Amino acid sequence: MGAAHQTPEVSAHRRRRFDVRVVPHRRRSAFRLRDWRMRTKLAAVLVIPSVAFLVMAGVQTQSLVGRASTLGDFAAQVTVGEEITYLVHMLQQERDRTAGELPVLRASADEAGRAAMLGSLQQYRDATDDAMRALREVAEPVAEADPAWRDTYSVASQAVQQVEYIRGVMATVVLSDDTILGNYHRAIEGLLTLLAQPAPGNDRPDLADAVLRYVQFARAKDMSARVRAEVYAAARDSGYSADGGARLAELRARQLTALGVFRIAATNGQVARYDEMTVTPLFAATSELEDRAIAQIAAGRLVLTGGQWWEASDNRHELLRQYEAEVLAEAVQQAQAASSTQLRQTLLLIGAIITVLLVAVLISVLVGRSLARSIRLLRSQALRIAQVELPEALSRLRSVSGGVPPIEVSPAVVRSLDEIGELAEAFVAVHRSAVGVAVEQANMRRNVNAMFVNLARRSQVLVERQLELLDDLEREEGDPDQLENLFKLDHLAARMRRNDESLLVLAGTESTRRWNRPIGLGAVLLAASAEIEQYQRVRHEAVADLYVVGHAVGELVHLLAELLENATAFSRPDTVVQVMARVEGHGAVLEIADQGIGMTETALAEANAVLASPPAADVATVERMGLFVVSHLAARHGIEVRLHGGVGGLVARIRLPGALLAAAPAPSVDPTPAPRIPAGMTAHQGGRPGPVELPVAGRRPTTVPRQTHPVRAETVLAPAAAVPAGGGGWWSREGPSGAVPTTGVGQPAPPTVPVTAGTNAQGLPMRVPMAQLSSVSQPARPEQQRPVRHDPDPEAVGGMLSKLYSGVRRAEAEETMQIPVQPSGVWNEGGPR
Repeated sequence: MGAAHQTPEVSAHRRRRFDVRVVPHRRRSAFRLRDWRMRTKLAAVLVIPSVAFLVMAGVQTQSLVGRASTLGDFAAQVTVGEEITYLVHMLQQERDRTAGELPVLRASADEAGRAAMLGSLQQYRDATDDAMRALREVAEPVAEADPAWRDTYSVASQAVQQVEYIRGVMATVVLSDDTILGNYHRAIEGLLTLLAQPAPGNDRPDLADAVLRYVQFARAKDMSARVRAEVYAAARDSGYSADGGARLAELRARQLTALGVFRIAATNGQVARYDEMTVTPLFAATSELEDRAIAQIAAGRLVLTGGQWWEASDNRHELLRQYEAEVLAEAVQQAQAASSTQLRQTLLLIGAIITVLLVAVLISVLVGRSLARSIRLLRSQALRIAQVELPEALSRLRSVSGGVPPIEVSPAVVRSLDEIGELAEAFVAVHRSAVGVAVEQANMRRNVNAMFVNLARRSQVLVERQLELLDDLEREEGDPDQLENLFKLDHLAARMRRNDESLLVLAGTESTRRWNRPIGLGAVLLAASAEIEQYQRVRHEAVADLYVVGHAVGELVHLLAELLENATAFSRPDTVVQVMARVEGHGAVLEIADQGIGMTETALAEANAVLASPPAADVATVERMGLFVVSHLAARHGIEVRLHGGVGGLVARIRLPGALLAAAPAPSVDPTPAPRIPAGMTAHQGGRPGPVELPVAGRRPTTVPRQTHPVRAETVLAPAAAVPAGGGGWWSREGPSGAVPTTGVGQPAPPTVPVTAGTNAQGLPMRVPMAQLSSVSQPARPEQQRPVRHDPDPEAVGGMLSKLYSGVRRAEAEETMQIPVQPSGVWNEGGPR
């Protein structure tokens, strides 16, 4: 029963996770590095370098991504240059043609001629519009990516829109040639500026040279187109203006300058192809024709018509357009290759950074996880040892009654060969040492318990012999005063026997006093009262009609006797101790209330803690043996004992479980009289106590009840049948006499003294219902004459039973005197065998 009681205490340590603070007196702070959890420290060791690496890699990646984005935008803008140069070519065609038709437009007076002239320009205008729509389709996405390019594109687009406006008013509004052609020049100049807008960055001069090449050639081509327009306008107008020669000279100079810049920036292959183009017959013939026309301008003569010049110059312009497209295509290819290369390098670098980071993180996580797992396992094992295994081992060794059981020490859960594994082995070594010390203490405690048992058994034998001797003296003594002294000695001997039983409780041994049948709870309370010195002060106020199982009667009497002894010892002699018992649920509740000095709240809490969890036997146990005995006896039978502060004293509440209660025993054939009540003590079932003289300190009672034998627990719990007049009392130690006075009809004779339940408040006796009816205490039998029985002498029978009881006690003591004890220092895994 003791082990069963301690199981909840041990199982309270069984938790799925152990979160017990190792340093409970200091709070963990997040700002102290030493207070961080190991997982947090490992995470910090992993995260900080990773974040630093990510920052550096991010900066590098951002630079590469920015460069790749710049080159991507550059390639897209250079690609748009194809549509730009095509639009510029179409505007040049429309401008040059318009420059030649303006003199005809002014000279024509009829509408038909003007319409025919405008109709000849319509094909060039349609081609320009188509080129502008194509440019818008490819330029809009690029304009959204680069604000600077978008602004330049907006300026160029507005200039082209101004050309469209000039077309509409050319026939209705009189505008000068410079105004009309100036709008074309601004539109073409805006487009050439947009063509030069792509910027690859300062680190790519080769791409900047590629842009410079096709831009400068486009400008040289535009200067050539403007020269063509001037010559074509002069041919259509049949003469040159006064400033025409100066304008042609300026345009030729700008053309040569642009070609010079182009030759400087162009590659050798591009220069060679240009030189090859210039020596072709078509290009050479047009150049020769242009040189003669310019020379004739200075002389004021005209040697070619407008149609001849347009056809020849248009062929050369197409050759320049083809060469421009080749130069631009090379620049686009070079820009796209640079953008692709940069993007590929950026992706490779990002992939390498991610791969290195993932490998580093994976290795760090594996190492950190291994360390964290080892530390977590070590912590779990340490807490399991501290909270489960070691307390269970100590509990098993504390509750051992025979040989010391083997204690298994679990091996280290961390098997690594690093410092953590060595620390785990050190924990196991500490565990083994602790278990070894606990086993040695258990052996020592077992030896001490064996000495307690031997001493208690020997003392019990002596006490029993003393009681037998007192029985003999009491039977032979006739002096009332001397008999009263013998009764006191008898009672002191009974208390000495209870002390011996307390020693057995200290040693963890069960009591040898047992009953094989249920005993009434009232009788148990009376037996407990008979075990104390001041039993006259105990008042049984209300006791329920319950029965206690026989195997627990002896130890329950001992428990109640210790509580009653405590209640009478720590209260004034002129007060009473009230005992009540009632049914509650499936069990019973007993209350023992005194009017003593009481206890402080701290002392009451400590006492209740001892009663709830029985401590091990130590020096403090001897000082408070009663409390220790009560706690262990209560734990052994699952009884709950609590102390409560009452009015002017204490109230001990004892809660008996349903397992200790039994049904009423079967009625006996022989009549069973009421149990013997010690003199000076009354029992009331729900009534008020009768007027009994209470003991007063320093003064003997005026009336002493006459007893033929002292009242002890065994005489109350094992009553015999009533003896005839002249016998040995109500309940004698010698046992039943067997003689029952009967009437002539075979029925028991009624008692000579009426059976009462004491007196009430008015001093009148209280009747016990049906106590006088012989049919209640003795079943009806056929009328017949009983044979005369010759009963043995009660005193002789009592002496025989007393000697038999003494022999049994002596035999029990001799059996427990030699207890095999395992040699000291032997345990399972804590040390040598």
